[in-house]
Amino acid sequence: MRPEGEGSRRYDPLMDPLAVSADQARRFLVTRHLLAPPRALPAEPASVMAVIDRLGLLQFDPLEVPGARNHDLVLHARIGGYQRAWCEEYLYGPDRRLIELYNKSLNIVPIDELPHYRVTWERNRADVEGGILTEQRAVADAVLARLEADGPLTTAAFAEHAHAIDWWWAPTRASRAVMEALFVIGRIGIARREGNRRHYDLIERIVPAKLLADPASEEEAMTHRLLSRFRAMGITAPNGVQMEVMYSAGPPADRRRRTDRLVDDGVLAPIQVEGMKSVSYVLADELPMLRDAVAPLAATGVSFLAPLDPIVWDRRLLRDLWGFDYLWEVYVPEKKRKWGYYVLPILFGDRFVGRIEPRLDRKTKTLRILGVWFEPDFDPAGDPAFATALTRAVEDYRRFVGAEKVAWPRTRVGRSVANLVRDR
Repeated sequence: MRPEGEGSRRYDPLMDPLAVSADQARRFLVTRHLLAPPRALPAEPASVMAVIDRLGLLQFDPLEVPGARNHDLVLHARIGGYQRAWCEEYLYGPDRRLIELYNKSLNIVPIDELPHYRVTWERNRADVEGGILTEQRAVADAVLARLEADGPLTTAAFAEHAHAIDWWWAPTRASRAVMEALFVIGRIGIARREGNRRHYDLIERIVPAKLLADPASEEEAMTHRLLSRFRAMGITAPNGVQMEVMYSAGPPADRRRRTDRLVDDGVLAPIQVEGMKSVSYVLADELPMLRDAVAPLAATGVSFLAPLDPIVWDRRLLRDLWGFDYLWEVYVPEKKRKWGYYVLPILFGDRFVGRIEPRLDRKTKTLRILGVWFEPDFDPAGDPAFATALTRAVEDYRRFVGAEKVAWPRTRVGRSVANLVRDR
């Protein structure tokens, strides 16, 4: 913050970093992520769009090990009585308001924002059209002709094109690789899913013509893409880990330039969070919420967060602000895992207090807790409010995934937590 005086300009809250305590930043993030308290949005489909309106996008991942996919876990943590059919209706129903597309990873975004996100289609076009769609032109022509005549269709409809070709990570059936290539350049889209099986159709049958007719310029699109990261995370910086690694929104110089312009335009505001070296940014219209976060949260609850929940995207921020070191270990070899295969962070109020590994046994309809671990400075039995909140969180999760009973691990911590829950 620059003091006023001779030779200095008047302090501008949209240009000068606002000093923010670490406690204030934590409370703000939990509140603006709709987790204070968790599962508080009304039990209705409209709450799905309320979450999307706040976060901007959700990351799609097909794994359902804990009983639900990543985006459903994100929505469950915020919506009371959430049902996955609510999101699917907006994705695949007649009132389609969401769409799946690659935005570095597979994301769920508002369909009205497609003119900005289709920059990804254009960026993939040269490689795909000059590569696989040229090499497998006969397959591509057959796929497009069949979709036009009979779509939506899955890759299973093209058994005659099952020869293997080199594709992203491993040899893949030609029909599947070609359909994925057509998908990443926007020639076809996901009309619906059955489980995780994609049913593709021509993009013009999925997206309104007016959204396809007027794409944003590349500069507008990349600025929107950058802003979507700030919008999703709440507090971040243009050189943050999430910008650099998984969700690049352009080269560092371009991210810096666009961030400065968003500040100049009054869209972003700089803040200096206690204990963090670099300046971060928040949405300017969320400054009142940030200023109100000086008081302790009025209500607390426990939530099990998805591994790709936007609040845990920035692992560096988790370490700097919460002292919580989280790694999603699904891609870590089993012998090298510290925690487990699909482990979820446990949020209690505005604190990350531990981890839990739920696993749904569909045959027995049992929610098996394979492991539960707490941070060294947290005693689960030391706060009666935690036991009550944990009990509710486990029961809400059991209902969400359709389990009839819960089985806790036969470890010292597992038994003590099971006793806490059963006592309530």
